[in-house]
Amino acid sequence: MLYDEIKKANVQAMKDKDVVARGIYSVVLNKLMLETIRKREKGEELSDPDVVNILQKTIKELTEEAENYLKAHNEEEANKIKLQIKIVEKYLPTLLSKDEIKNIILSLPDRSVPSVMKHFKANYNGQCDMRLVQETLKEI
Repeated sequence: MLYDEIKKANVQAMKDKDVVARGIYSVVLNKLMLETIRKREKGEELSDPDVVNILQKTIKELTEEAENYLKAHNEEEANKIKLQIKIVEKYLPTLLSKDEIKNIILSLPDRSVPSVMKHFKANYNGQCDMRLVQETLKEI
């Protein structure tokens, strides 16, 4: 499971005394632990798609933070954050391309927006950018 891989990488970062990696692993593991607690309250287990969603949200937050540091002319901190983004991206699956998304949409019997979005959310959660799905659907 992806969660276990991140835990192992965190331990390795501690052994290597890698402060930057250790920092981002701590943030990610805390978010995953909170999500695990929320899931247990509902009687569910944390799954890989849940982990991928949290990683994607973390990358989005880090990107915004890096942009803010660049606006403040603090390139050193922005570079640290970009390194953290690369660390987190290692755990994300490769996203579907626009052509792959288009082929999937064309194979669907119902191409209405709610139906297509529901299909992608159910079957390709974490494997595609939902904004790209929406844009591709509008082009068809």
